[in-house]
Amino acid sequence: MTAELKTPRSRYREQTRAEIKAAALDQLADGGAQAVALTRIAKDMGLSGPALYRYFASRDELLGDLMRDAYDDLAHAVTHAQGVGATDARTALHTLADAFLDWATLQPHRYLLIQGTPVPGYAAPPDTLERARAALGPFLTVFASGNPAEAFGPTVEEMAGWLREDASLAAWVAERTGRPPHDPRAATALAGAVLAWSQLHGTVSLAVSGQYGGIGHRARTLLMAQADALADAFRLA
Repeated sequence: MTAELKTPRSRYREQTRAEIKAAALDQLADGGAQAVALTRIAKDMGLSGPALYRYFASRDELLGDLMRDAYDDLAHAVTHAQGVGATDARTALHTLADAFLDWATLQPHRYLLIQGTPVPGYAAPPDTLERARAALGPFLTVFASGNPAEAFGPTVEEMAGWLREDASLAAWVAERTGRPPHDPRAATALAGAVLAWSQLHGTVSLAVSGQYGGIGHRARTLLMAQADALADAFRLA
C-alpha cells in the first residue's frame, strides 16, 4: 500500500507538535508534571498562546500525548528485551526486569509521569490502558508456564475471577498467552505478571527517586533477587 503523502502544512504541524512535546519534556524533567505550562512553552517557542492552542487544546491533552509516548517507548523496550538471549522463563524474567529498570533510570521524569503520583485533577486518557497492557504483556508470556506454590492460590483465584468479569482483560490475556479465560494457566499468567509489575514498580520507583543512595542498596541487585523469588514461587524453569 502506498504511504499517504503529507502536505507541507501537515509536516509543519507534526514538527511543531514534536517541538512542543520536547519543550514539555524539558519542563517535566525540571519540575515534574505540575511544571508543564503551555504559556511558558509558547513564550519560549515564540508563539502566541492562541497559536499554541491550535496544536494542543489544553495542558491535559499535552500530558496525555506525553503519557502515550512514554508507555509506547516502555512497551518497545520490554518487548525488544523479550526476544533477546532468553533460553528459559527465569532468564526471560531477569531480562524483562533489567529492561524495565534501564528504561526508567535513563529517563526518570517519563517513568514518574506514568507510574508516579497522579497529577491532581488530571485523568489519563482511556487509551493509555491498552498501552500499559502492551508494556505488561511480555510478563504474561513468562508466567504462563508457571506452577505457583500453594500460598499463591488465593491470588490466582482472584485473577481467575477478574478474567471472568472483564472481557477485555480476558481477550488481552488470551492474545498474549494463547490461553482462554477458563484455563487455569491464564489466571496463573495474570497473577505472576501483576505481582512482578507491582514489585518492579516499588523497587524502580525508589531507585529513580534516589531513595537507595543513602542506604547502600543497588536497585539492580534487589530487582534480580525479587525476580528470582517470583521465579521460585511460580516454579519457573
